[in-house]
Amino acid sequence: MTHQIVNTHISEVTVYTNQALVTRRGTVSLTGEEQELIITDLPLTIQTDSIRVRGEGILGVRTETVFANEAFGEKVGQLSRQIRSLEQQRRTIQDQLDAAQLQRNFVQSLSEKSLEGFSGLLAPAQMNLDEVKELVNFLGEQYGEYANAIALRERQVRELDRQLEIFRQQFKQLQLSTCKESYTSYNVIVAIAPPSPGEFHLELSYLVTRAGWTPLYDLRTSSNGDRINLTYLAEIKQKTGENWQGVKLTLSTTKPALNILPPKLEPWYISGQKNNQASRQGKLGCKDDFAELEALLAEDNNGSKKQDLPQLQKVLTKGTKSEGAVTFRLAGNNDIFGDGVAHKVIVLSENYPCKIEYVALPRSSAFAYLEATVKNKSNGINLLPGKANIFRDRTLVGTTDIENVAPGQDFKLNLGVDEDLQIERDLLEREVELIGNYRRTTYGYKLVITNLRDRKTTLRLIEQLPVSRDEQIKVRLLSTNPEIHLGAMGQLEWVLTLPRQSKRQRKMEVYYQFSIEHPAEISVVSMDI
Repeated sequence: MTHQIVNTHISEVTVYTNQALVTRRGTVSLTGEEQELIITDLPLTIQTDSIRVRGEGILGVRTETVFANEAFGEKVGQLSRQIRSLEQQRRTIQDQLDAAQLQRNFVQSLSEKSLEGFSGLLAPAQMNLDEVKELVNFLGEQYGEYANAIALRERQVRELDRQLEIFRQQFKQLQLSTCKESYTSYNVIVAIAPPSPGEFHLELSYLVTRAGWTPLYDLRTSSNGDRINLTYLAEIKQKTGENWQGVKLTLSTTKPALNILPPKLEPWYISGQKNNQASRQGKLGCKDDFAELEALLAEDNNGSKKQDLPQLQKVLTKGTKSEGAVTFRLAGNNDIFGDGVAHKVIVLSENYPCKIEYVALPRSSAFAYLEATVKNKSNGINLLPGKANIFRDRTLVGTTDIENVAPGQDFKLNLGVDEDLQIERDLLEREVELIGNYRRTTYGYKLVITNLRDRKTTLRLIEQLPVSRDEQIKVRLLSTNPEIHLGAMGQLEWVLTLPRQSKRQRKMEVYYQFSIEHPAEISVVSMDI
């Protein structure tokens, strides 16, 4: 059979979360007599059932494993032959063991029937002792013979199992050897109809494992700005056994499906319960039955939901959108080497409008925190969950996690502590009164906020009152200055405009007072004020 080797190069790669789709292209000059085309030296990370070939006159495709090192190939073949031989021996001996056990059981059953026959005789004188002795000796000899044969076969089976385990472990270690890639590769053989002489264009695609990508972000802002720069990065790692050089790169979060057939439905069985069993369970039994059936239905619904794929709703530079996912096509040609080292590529870098505010929680910290509310563009891309480095005024202030953010959706970023806003919290009053059988304790706090910044600043100041979980304990807000209302879960929140730093006026004071009342015989616990 005439064949010819086709030299191909990697032209496109689509990287998924834990695998990649590689596309190779090549051109070969045919004489018109070729029946097979061979693509050599493909990596072992290929999923062989994912191989697809495009070209004129394609009849079929198959793969073969090639051992570049003859000693390695001989070792694999020798182990395979030894394992097959031992497995055949074990099947033969197991059949002999089963036959011997059947014969021994028959002799044992015959012995029991004979004993019943002798015991049923009315008169011992009617028994022929010679015949009885002869029968007993025969049964004993046969039983002993079969018992010995069974013991021998069981020892042989155990020994074969031991040898098989040794060879299988050797074969497994050989398959998992770290140097396997340097010894073996795949060849793809493409059967073609006898073509006419000329140029033949071939396209080969396949899935490989040991590749994937994750989203990362760099967020840059200033303390005085109203916009934030978001750099969307993709961290790509691959150790597929190939280098991707000068390829068109696409990123995707979908999962390629290899099956071309819909899943096969299995019968869904249900069963009933006898009425006498249900009556012992009482009326709740019916509810339990319905609950179990509804749980099965819910399981089916959840099962279908679990198959939903994470979505990306816009392309990077250019792309296509389908119902389940969107692909991101990166501009230009990219180099991703198969060394397992993380390679970062920029997906996009854009400015986003944001609202920056300062938030202070004096019970926890003496400084204010800078918080930004960022709005994703309505025609923007879906921000996938990932780590983000936060830079403020060109300084790395920390990292945060970005959750899934859809286009048009707001999300918050914590930009760290700003030491130019300082808060002092002092307990000014603690007065205890006994009113009849009740004890009332009054607390008064003063908060002093100092603005050391050179511009006017808005601060959201949050304090917290105790929340009673006992109806006999009452917490009451008595006064605030500036005046506000008590919020949910005992929260007090002021929005303050702080003047810029000056010698005469750079501080602002906030007061609040509350009381806790309870019966005198009750002790209040878990208070931290």
